Amino acid sequence: MLREAAVAHGLDPESVEAIEVDTEEAAERRRFVGSPTIRIDGEDIQPPVEGKPTGLACRVYRRRDGRTSPLPDPEDIWEALASAAAR
Repeated sequence: MLREAAVAHGLDPESVEAIEVDTEEAAERRRFVGSPTIRIDGEDIQPPVEGKPTGLACRVYRRRDGRTSPLPDPEDIWEALASAAAR
């Protein structure tokens, strides 16, 4: 999903780095609030609410139409990639 979106924005899909977070310590160190977490240039595409604890959990995203989902809204990904491509 992310690599396809990168291609659509003229970005190198190979620049997408998948990082396995497999311990609570790694989650805390990386400020990981659940899987999947998608960051573009280090910025979370849908930043968690302030104070959300880190940890090895499934992440829940809020789609633009108000539904919850295990994946972010594709428009959030597109917007973040467009912003990165413009830099």
